[in-house]
Amino acid sequence: MFDSEHATQPHTRKTKIMKKLIALTAVAMLASTANAGQKCKGTVILSSKPCQQQQSHITTAAHPAAQPVAAHPVAFHAAAKADIVDTAVGAGSFKTLVAAVQAAGLVDTLKGDGPFTVFAPTDAAFAKLPKGTVESLLKPENKAKLQAILTYHVVAGKVMASDVIKLSNAKTVQGQQVDIKVADGKVTVDGANVVKTDIETSNGVIHVIDSVILPADNDIVDTAVRAGSFKTLVAAVKAAGLVDTLKSEGPFTVFAPTDDAFAKLPKGTVANLLKPENKDQLIAILTYHVVAGKVLASDVVKISSAKTVNGKSALVKVSDAGVMIDSAKVIATDIETSNGVIHVIDSVILP
Repeated sequence: MFDSEHATQPHTRKTKIMKKLIALTAVAMLASTANAGQKCKGTVILSSKPCQQQQSHITTAAHPAAQPVAAHPVAFHAAAKADIVDTAVGAGSFKTLVAAVQAAGLVDTLKGDGPFTVFAPTDAAFAKLPKGTVESLLKPENKAKLQAILTYHVVAGKVMASDVIKLSNAKTVQGQQVDIKVADGKVTVDGANVVKTDIETSNGVIHVIDSVILPADNDIVDTAVRAGSFKTLVAAVKAAGLVDTLKSEGPFTVFAPTDDAFAKLPKGTVANLLKPENKDQLIAILTYHVVAGKVLASDVVKISSAKTVNGKSALVKVSDAGVMIDSAKVIATDIETSNGVIHVIDSVILP
């Protein structure tokens, strides 16, 4: 018979070995858990690779709706996109534009969420301006004018090149719209050539242009005077005492009859209206040609009538033949001014 003490020794030895194996396994598991906790704390792993090796995206457990972030930042091959301002700074060819943005106090705006589309003039584009223009614009006393010019280069929203070529115009942040033309495979914005497109940023897109574009800076009256084809209208505005009104902030939409339009009236009508005793009648006629607010052609074609400053409404008709305001045909549209817009008509309309 075997001694009981000796008989239990093999069993005891096996038991000790098993305990050691279990202990070692536990230590390994704890070490693995500690390592995972150190590198992937608070995360849900979306890969079967070990946490410290994976380059796939992960989402934080605390914020399951959060956007994916890199498990290991150094594994990214492409840097995150910079905003519009930082992208311009990094490019190195927009030094004047960046200086202007800073002088105009628009840095925070163009670093905001946006999105914005910027038609960005290069340093060479600014160099085309008359000597001293840039230096003058950068002066504090010209800040408002500089802001107007810069915001005229910005369109709200992200408009990629594939969308730009489908447009004939685009309303800018400044308020006026730029004209877009596509011809022979080239795109121009207010006459400036688009030389590079679709530079994407974190808050929009940049299209590079080779010239600085300028918004209209003449008011309605001065624009009419400069045109040279509204002499009778300008004389009537003066006689009616409406010059200051039409040179004010507005904005106004003017359906402007040409000199030829006034010539269609019965002989002696204009001369009679210009007399001081007929001032009220003249005011009534002129204000019937004015609508409060800035109504561009794209908006005019959507309405059937427009309430005028006179108080009465003019009828708007759109057909294959064109656009009619009462009995007058619109022959030119969207002549923008600093305080509104002019649409040219071929007849005088009467309230």
